[in-house]
Amino acid sequence: FLLILLPFIVLVIILYSEELNCIFGQLDPRISSQQQNSISRNIKKNKKLPFVIGETKEGCDVFNGRWVWDEQRPLYEESECPYIQPQLTCQEHGRPDKDYQHWRWQPHRCSLPSFNATLMLETLRGKKMLFVGDSLNRGQYVSMVCLVHRLIPENAKSMKTDGNFDIFTIKDYNATIEFYWAPFLLESNSDDAVKHRIEERVVRKGSINAHGKYWQGADIIVFNTYLWWMRGPRFHILQGSFDDEDKDIVEVSTEEAYGMAMKSMLRWIEKNMDPKKTRVFFTSMSPTHQKSIEWGGESNKNCYNETKMIEDPNYWGSDSQKGIMQVIAEEFGKSEVPITFLNITQLSSYRKDAHTTIYKKQWTKLTQEQLANPFSYADCVHWCLPGLQDTWNELLFTELFYP
Repeated sequence: FLLILLPFIVLVIILYSEELNCIFGQLDPRISSQQQNSISRNIKKNKKLPFVIGETKEGCDVFNGRWVWDEQRPLYEESECPYIQPQLTCQEHGRPDKDYQHWRWQPHRCSLPSFNATLMLETLRGKKMLFVGDSLNRGQYVSMVCLVHRLIPENAKSMKTDGNFDIFTIKDYNATIEFYWAPFLLESNSDDAVKHRIEERVVRKGSINAHGKYWQGADIIVFNTYLWWMRGPRFHILQGSFDDEDKDIVEVSTEEAYGMAMKSMLRWIEKNMDPKKTRVFFTSMSPTHQKSIEWGGESNKNCYNETKMIEDPNYWGSDSQKGIMQVIAEEFGKSEVPITFLNITQLSSYRKDAHTTIYKKQWTKLTQEQLANPFSYADCVHWCLPGLQDTWNELLFTELFYP
């Protein structure tokens, strides 16, 4: 029996050594280049991925690089794109500087292909591109619309909101670029696209189809979920239905709850997306900059008035939970689902200068105390447009056409 079993064990170790190393051997919870390659291994098995027209330089990790000044940026002007929400129009709301718009991401061992709006539109002809997630994914969605809309005549494009959907229609191409509000991907008590500011957040176990039924038919889909999970070390999970009079709610670690969501998302992708025709992406956590002491500032300050980026290449803020990155590495690493991981966390962590801070529409009237202390109401979560999230879409463009 041992003679039969031993060669089998050796064979498994040889075949899956990379995956086992990814899952069990990495001490750094951030997703490294090795883990990124492991996560992407399944989609690279295919000789021809949908929409691919080329490939990046061998050995190039497009998520590992530096920011360089570029006078040719931004890729569009804020005033030229009427689809940017007022909570992201920093210039309109009085931001005095524009340097944050001029930085371009430069990978160390290659260069990103230039974003080609014509190619993007032609690829979307007769198709649907869908962003699913929270307000940060909505920002990436709006950035994508801004990057392509100038090529479309005014009478051939439209934007509408329908429930949890924002839908940008490109009439002459019979195409849409859409966003769907689902901050946890699973069903939750925060699913109303407008009224979702709920302190005690609850997610229903095994409920991916509550939203997933509306995602079917997408040809390109971009998921994100992170920010809404960050309510402390524990999270509430509903077992049963929100309609139950007596609700069975259990408390688990945030990492366990997040892992449950990742498993559900991957199962949904496997059942509903055809890897020969469609592409699926997942955008990693968007970092916040709430504590300036972490980059050498004062202890009671945040991203407000920051106009320079963080230069330490190893900087990693405490608001980017390493445990969550480890959950992603583990769940994606052992899954056979073809999904492309957009690892924007590290490169975005340097950009404390790119947040909206106080330069946005305020949905409630500010008090005199708040007005006297801008740090108290500065938004260090969302990003000005044009700005950082255009780079996220350049990376998406690269991974879509040149993986």
